[in-house]
Amino acid sequence: QPFTTLTEAQLLLRFQRNVCGTTRPRMKKRLLSPRSLPPVWQVYLWVTVLAIFCWGTAAAAQTKTLTLPDLKVGLDTVWVLLTAFLVFFMNAGFSLLNTGFCRPKNAVNMLAKTLIVFALATIVYWGIGFGLMFANGTPLLGLRGWFLMGPDNSPATGVLYNGAFKALKWFGVPLEAKFLFQLTLAGVAATIVSGAVAERIKFKAFLFFSLIFAGLLYPTTGHWIWGGGWLVNFPIGRFWDFAGSTAIHSVAGWAALMGAMLLGPRFGRYSSRGGNPMLGHNLSMATLGCLILWLGWMGLTTGMRMTVDPASMAHIALTTNLAAAFGGVAALIAAWRSLGKPSLPTMIYGILAGLVAISASAAWVTLPAAAVIGAIAGILVFSSIGLMDRLRIDDPVGTVSVHLTCGIWGTLAVGLFAVGPSSTVKALYKVGPSTGLMLGGGFSQLVPQLVGILAVGVFTALGSTLAWWIIKVLAGLRVPEEEELRGLDLSEHNMEAYSGFLKEDL
Repeated sequence: QPFTTLTEAQLLLRFQRNVCGTTRPRMKKRLLSPRSLPPVWQVYLWVTVLAIFCWGTAAAAQTKTLTLPDLKVGLDTVWVLLTAFLVFFMNAGFSLLNTGFCRPKNAVNMLAKTLIVFALATIVYWGIGFGLMFANGTPLLGLRGWFLMGPDNSPATGVLYNGAFKALKWFGVPLEAKFLFQLTLAGVAATIVSGAVAERIKFKAFLFFSLIFAGLLYPTTGHWIWGGGWLVNFPIGRFWDFAGSTAIHSVAGWAALMGAMLLGPRFGRYSSRGGNPMLGHNLSMATLGCLILWLGWMGLTTGMRMTVDPASMAHIALTTNLAAAFGGVAALIAAWRSLGKPSLPTMIYGILAGLVAISASAAWVTLPAAAVIGAIAGILVFSSIGLMDRLRIDDPVGTVSVHLTCGIWGTLAVGLFAVGPSSTVKALYKVGPSTGLMLGGGFSQLVPQLVGILAVGVFTALGSTLAWWIIKVLAGLRVPEEEELRGLDLSEHNMEAYSGFLKEDL
């Protein structure tokens, strides 16, 4: 037959007959090996071997059976870390929000500030801030615990705890988990300041202030409120702030207000004819930033519980969300009636205002009260933005109106709407603020709240003013006029956020 018509089998038989002298195929004996299996079965085989090995190793390494307290500590630690990650993600929200509300020529500068501030806060808060805020010391400051050093037997709680951070002995997780959660709060507070001084401050000046703020100003008042300081043991009643309307937001708001006043308004922002709007360049970024903050805020408020308690966690998350929703709607209605059009920036401000206001009382008020607190915050933030404009205090991102004005209101709301502690099964809380004025409790809780607001405000205003002034003398605070008009992206960073795109000269 022609070669082209022969099959492979026929060729093999002809080769064996002519060359080998036999038609019996010579079969080489092959041992069964993993390589002889199909590829899919090879994968199954190796995965099975690895699983058996890990299973046996884990069984051999386990020396004791986990007890119920061990499981609770583990679950609480996972929850604290998860909420810390959510609060950390709020930095992304602030980055988008602040950048979107600024002009395009300053976008890189805003992104750089909101990015690096958490790194700076991490270093200085680890070194001295956490110790000043939570370590054992005086009613004014903690005096040990630098770099997390010192005795500590966490996760022991209550009378079993023996260490340098007794202010945090009420919940049982490792010290590193406690620090990480508190660090994210300090980073958020430092980031808030950047919005009010945007578009005209020197980059290095802001970095210096961030170190002072996160390492000294924020921990000092934090010690008074959360670290066992004098506001905790105030003779006429304890000051209460669940998630930081004052401890985080008002403190940052006071620092931002002092910085904005010392810097002065941006060139061209005001004239003899009144205010000249300098609109943000990307409301899509600002809106996305608001939504990220809304999500992260639920991690902030529920995380402050520091333990897995399904009933209280669900209640706190819902009060937080209700206040944000009512704040956004109330601000929208106020702007619509005043301006004649629904304003997207005002909706964003209203939502954030509701979140700031409910922070102090999220665990201690009813759902209807949370709605009222958020609605009033939405109206207040719209009015405060107008007042700031009339006073010619230039705040490009509305930082002071959102965080200071609504932080003060939220702190007062504890003395107005707190339901009061109870030992019943369905009690909202067993330890916390006294019954508020609106629920028949009189002024017993409202007075300590007023004292705390005034004390924190005076200290932070004076301390931040001094810090801003020292930086101004030593390094300069504001960029020259020509650099501001050119844009901080080119003058401070020598780059553009939108290189290659046609832009208006704003």
